[in-house]
Amino acid sequence: MATGTDPQATTPAPAGRGTAPHGVNGASRAAIPARHLRSDRWWLSPAITAAGLFAFVVYSTWRAFAGDDYYAEPYVSPFYSPCVAQNCVPMKGGANWEIFGAWWGLSPALLILIFPLGFRLTCYYYRKAYYRGFWASPPACAVAEPRAKYTGETRFPLILQNIHRYFFYFAVIVAGILTYDTVLAFRDEHGRWGHMGLGTLVLLANIALIWAYTLSCHSCRHIVGGRLKHFSQHPVRYRFWGWVSGLNARHMQLAWASLISVAVADFYVYLVASGAFDDPRFF
Repeated sequence: MATGTDPQATTPAPAGRGTAPHGVNGASRAAIPARHLRSDRWWLSPAITAAGLFAFVVYSTWRAFAGDDYYAEPYVSPFYSPCVAQNCVPMKGGANWEIFGAWWGLSPALLILIFPLGFRLTCYYYRKAYYRGFWASPPACAVAEPRAKYTGETRFPLILQNIHRYFFYFAVIVAGILTYDTVLAFRDEHGRWGHMGLGTLVLLANIALIWAYTLSCHSCRHIVGGRLKHFSQHPVRYRFWGWVSGLNARHMQLAWASLISVAVADFYVYLVASGAFDDPRFF
């Protein structure tokens, strides 16, 4: 005599194509009618993230399209460097290359911001930030996203996130140019070295944070130590990989700090260039 339960009697018949529930409502998941079981203020973190990113987008859009008050010798805004348009204001010693002729009538910042912007938009942390903050994909841990289908980054336009590693190379070039601008901030209006004002310190702090954020990138970590089977055979790369990994652990904090610092640096130059503020000089 057979004992136990007949598996054929308890196993439901397969549903037709396209009718079976999936995701958090799949047959193998617990049937919980509530959307989630979190009782804390889980929405606060994505809301703050969305507000912070939105504020930066509004400010940077205004400054990018302004097209003026971005150079106050010896300071140049990081939003406008390198300046590659013919309509750039003359900058003594700055990265001012007239690659684009007189036909470009818009703000010169629009020609260069695509590279640091592309680097940040495709950054692994920023993806998480705006996916959760703006798209609710998902809005928080243990909170399902309001979509029945999930395709990840396998389709257009999100598949373009895979070009992050290439934006990294451009970001390094831009960071190098901003470093050059920071060095020039130690010269006075007569070209003599030894000048230091508050703006010098602002640009110095900004470039330090930009380099820290850039080098903490996941792509940088892979470039330094990826595809190695034996770290012992590559001691130099292993040392750099360990250093970059330490920065990578603070990638989120560096992402926010550098985002704030670049806005502060631009706004400081704007205040000085517009005459609203006099740069205090230490020597």
